[in-house]
Amino acid sequence: MSRKEIDVGVMGVGSMGQHHARVYSEIPNVNLVGISDLNEERASTVAQKHDTVVMDSDELLATVDAVSVVVPTQFHYDMVTTCLDADVATFVEKPVLDNLDRAEDLRSRVKSVDVPVQVGHIERFNPAITALKEIIDDLSIVSIRAQRLGPSPDRKIKDSAVLDLMIHDIDIVLSLFGERPSSVTANGVNENRHAAALLGFSGDRMASLTASRKTQQKVRTLEITAEECFIELDYIDQSIEIHRNSVPEYIEKNGDVRFKHESIIERPTIQTNEPLRKELESFIEATRSNSPPEVTVQDGIDALAVALEIEGIANSEIQEVNFDE
Repeated sequence: MSRKEIDVGVMGVGSMGQHHARVYSEIPNVNLVGISDLNEERASTVAQKHDTVVMDSDELLATVDAVSVVVPTQFHYDMVTTCLDADVATFVEKPVLDNLDRAEDLRSRVKSVDVPVQVGHIERFNPAITALKEIIDDLSIVSIRAQRLGPSPDRKIKDSAVLDLMIHDIDIVLSLFGERPSSVTANGVNENRHAAALLGFSGDRMASLTASRKTQQKVRTLEITAEECFIELDYIDQSIEIHRNSVPEYIEKNGDVRFKHESIIERPTIQTNEPLRKELESFIEATRSNSPPEVTVQDGIDALAVALEIEGIANSEIQEVNFDE
């Protein structure tokens, strides 16, 4: 049985939006019917490359079933609500909003419509994270340590390292722990282009997060300390290593008694793929079945709330907030 074709568009084809256009053009049973961008020359170039056309936003929304909103964060609220008014399924890149002032209103708008709205927390779709979620089901996690480091990109980014980079790891930590932190400690330098945070969670658990635009090496790692093992995950390599200690033993050989305690390393097989493609395929399936997306607006708001808390603490003389007080 053939699957229903979905007509899609992309609003904003800058550095990230161009990849949305590319991926949509490659997914079976998806028609990239048009794109829109204030930069007409750029829009024309992207449209020609992916065999589609340039439309204004109103024309695009009147034509598509679903759309990606890939514009600067300060325009997210207006663009998303315009899409919802047109009854179009909407994918919006992270962070979902530039502040929390309109979070409640956005939640209400999403609940009032009958189309899915997905937030672009792409690391949820990294195959290493997919494999990790299956591994940690039976583990007693003590702490999570995430590092998202690298040099400044060529393009100008308005958001700090917290809102641009660390928010990815905040979303992953919240999804793995299934709750918001009970306390936050943070610090940052160079206008938070390099920042670190320590989050406390129920059950005597913690997470340590570092994000940087000042590091001369690209690092994207997650480490989990559990009672049973130690796990290292690399987002770039899409790999996992599980470190376990073997049972210590004494070995007698030629009259000598020696102590033996080896470390066992497991490397699960992971089918690597492009996370953006998996993410947009998930959005298309939610659109096709009119079902809740894998990453909801509430997920995006939760991650943003913690990121803004970290940003505020790192910018202030008060370095800690306790949510229980």
